[in-house]
Amino acid sequence: MGDVAITVPVIRALVQQNPNVKITMVSRPFFQPFFEGIPNVSFFAVDVKGKHKGFLGLLKLYYDLKPLKIDAVADLHNVLRSKVVRTLFALSGKKVAFTNKGRAEKKALTCAENKIFEPVKSMTDRHVDTFNQLGFSVDLSNPKFPEKAILSNEIISVSGEKAKQNWIGIAPFAQYDSKVYPMDLMQQVIDELALNSNTKLFLFGGGNKEIEQLKLLAKDKSNCIVVAGQLKLPQELHLISNLDVMLSMDSGNAHIAAMLGVKVITLWGATHPFAGFKPFNQPMENCLVSDREKFPLLPTSVYGNKKVVGYEEVMRTIAPETVVGKIASLLK
Repeated sequence: MGDVAITVPVIRALVQQNPNVKITMVSRPFFQPFFEGIPNVSFFAVDVKGKHKGFLGLLKLYYDLKPLKIDAVADLHNVLRSKVVRTLFALSGKKVAFTNKGRAEKKALTCAENKIFEPVKSMTDRHVDTFNQLGFSVDLSNPKFPEKAILSNEIISVSGEKAKQNWIGIAPFAQYDSKVYPMDLMQQVIDELALNSNTKLFLFGGGNKEIEQLKLLAKDKSNCIVVAGQLKLPQELHLISNLDVMLSMDSGNAHIAAMLGVKVITLWGATHPFAGFKPFNQPMENCLVSDREKFPLLPTSVYGNKKVVGYEEVMRTIAPETVVGKIASLLK
């Protein structure tokens, strides 16, 4: 989800700065709401578990896309499935380009020995390079974001009217445990934030297990609302666009909030913003990282899927009062 959300600011800037370009975004149907409202962008839903599954399915996808009279293909994912499709277009004489994910640089950043602790190029800039290869100029230096969404009655039935309150989103989960702030510390953050009657907290997540954990975090707090399980993705996007700040792990919700122009604070464990996944248009000081003096091998992973013995508790070096203080500073 985060990978797709990262592409949104680039696509938005591309069509704003190149009004004669028409984009067909090819992705899973779940992600279609990310691109709604962007001019000259249509969406083609891929059925990866059905008719577009396997090599024959990708061949079918190619023939399904051909009637769209595509002139060029930008492969922003650069995995086996997308490589097959772009190769078919290349063989038919179309111009293709793909995003260089910088795997060698990221490996050097996360390796245990001879670590090169320097920021690598961001994924948004890498996607810009891809469109540059196709002859399109994209400038991300002055991004334009969509207006805050008008909340429907269905959303307001969950969120309530905003009035003059500060709305804070909190997304405490990630795909891998190494990127998740300990729940007891997150509880301290939520408890402290909830003391302010001028603040309303919205907890985001998915799945029954996460919803139960969110309910425990929100227990007995009238200004803390569990959004998970109550709204569909398009509605969640509208709610997120109205937040004053989003607190997130290194996960998809950070990139969703960033693509909507919301201030984002991220917490980093085994991963690090230097790997190129800092949320778009967010300053580095909004990235609260674990202590490298105590844990010098950090970052140990690009995506959080690699674990290092003795590094299970690195995020405990990020104090709850630091998180609360950072949120307070952005709300001033």
